[in-house]
Amino acid sequence: MTAIGPIERRALHEDLAEHLRRAIIHGELAPGERISEKALCEQFAVSRTPVREALKILSAEGLVQLNQNRGAAVTELTRRDLEDAFPVMGALEALAGELAARNATDAQTGRMRVLQERLVAMYNKGDRRGYFRINEEIHQLILTAADNAFLARLIRTVSVQVRRARYQANLSPERWAEAVAEHEEILDAFEKRSAARLSRLLKHHLANKLAALLIAMDKEH
Repeated sequence: MTAIGPIERRALHEDLAEHLRRAIIHGELAPGERISEKALCEQFAVSRTPVREALKILSAEGLVQLNQNRGAAVTELTRRDLEDAFPVMGALEALAGELAARNATDAQTGRMRVLQERLVAMYNKGDRRGYFRINEEIHQLILTAADNAFLARLIRTVSVQVRRARYQANLSPERWAEAVAEHEEILDAFEKRSAARLSRLLKHHLANKLAALLIAMDKEH
């Protein structure tokens, strides 16, 4: 990871957890890789207490495994993890889509179109990292438009493994093209405020993503 200076915020362990979470999701910290508390203390210029608290948060999210004798390590992402997480995420996003179609402002609808255009641009350039970043912004916009804080907390809890899988799997060109087409339909339903259709599309989108990820995972093993 790129070294940065000290973090000067009140919830220091939460900031540390977010830095590590992103590193794990983006593959900068590989599955099985040991995480050195000492190295983190030196990198962020902090004591061991906030580092340990941050690792506890990531352990609760299933991203880090804590071992009393061997320290912390990034957990492996298994087929069972995906099969457990994606249907739950699909159901939650379906509900978010239903609420978003009903509650979205005109500004949010306009923002969705802008993001979709950027998503297509990233796809045309073959920029996977940029594509995934815009993809996350789209799903976050839907969640924001849903305007349900409790649902947002649930989705944040479940989404870490889903986001991690998106970055780690090498999806086929065919699936990538299908995903872009699915996002066009999602945009159309969002703009037309079609709650039932948007809900159905988001659930279908996640199910297709799971199927593609499992195929990619099987090929890698």
